[in-house]
Amino acid sequence: MLTYDLIAKNKRESWILIFSFLVIITLLGFIFAQAYGRTEILYFAAGFSIVSSFISYYFSDSITLALSKAKEVNRQTAPDLYRLVENLTIAAGLPMPKVYIIEDSAPNAFATGRDPEHAVVCFTTGILQKLEKAELEGVIAHELSHIGNYDIRVMTLVVVLVGTITLLADWMLRVTFFGNRKSNDREGGQLKIILLIAGIALAILSPVIATLIKLAVSRKREYLADASGALLTRYPEGLARALEKISGDREPLEAANKATAHMYIVNPFHEDSRQLNARSGKTPGQGWLSGLFNTHPPIEDRIKRLREMNL
Repeated sequence: MLTYDLIAKNKRESWILIFSFLVIITLLGFIFAQAYGRTEILYFAAGFSIVSSFISYYFSDSITLALSKAKEVNRQTAPDLYRLVENLTIAAGLPMPKVYIIEDSAPNAFATGRDPEHAVVCFTTGILQKLEKAELEGVIAHELSHIGNYDIRVMTLVVVLVGTITLLADWMLRVTFFGNRKSNDREGGQLKIILLIAGIALAILSPVIATLIKLAVSRKREYLADASGALLTRYPEGLARALEKISGDREPLEAANKATAHMYIVNPFHEDSRQLNARSGKTPGQGWLSGLFNTHPPIEDRIKRLREMNL
């Protein structure tokens, strides 16, 4: 697929993601409003989804950086890193992103923002200390590819949207089990019982489905960013060695959490390596099922693809 086709596709997927989020939240509100006979639940769910979508689109990058405790650096405070990012940004034909650093000795990096004009690349102090220049260039090129492909918009949006769906679904379940259900008992009727059951099922399944979508989106984009990054540096081995070092470092990344893990270049909790090591004892079906819950593609597969590239 041509780059501009991919960018257009990612832009469409961003709006589809927001629209799907609005539909899920509104559907949750409608079902519970019908079951309880209280239209204010629907109004609350619709308003909550609109406000959350607005916040996600314009402020999700700030939320992500705040969660990660990242601090901005510039040409004076981090000259070597800034120069590497600047050189590769020029080569990629992108606006210069803001550069952030996380004080953490575990090596890792991510990009965030809603578009190339409002982009951020973030690195841990560990990755700056433990990677050689060619390896760090490979990582930077990978993250810049996420920016150029508009992956950052989709990947950053899901951080807030999935969390919002989870919170609202949890609230509705609490209302169901601990709220006032006298109106249901008084009015009775099979329809309200069916609606209530459907609402509970949707409230339980919505966070799971949203999370699976988030993880699938993340895995798909990592392969593409690896290939695009290697094309940018013309040296796939640099990124391949970087992935080996980052995934082989067993130090946990304290700044990471379940909401932001899918954004990092390598899973900060190192689930991939553990699962790959255990995969030989699993049946094919089990491996496929466990793969649904991975935040990243298998490291060995990513490295293999990079080393098979002919530039």
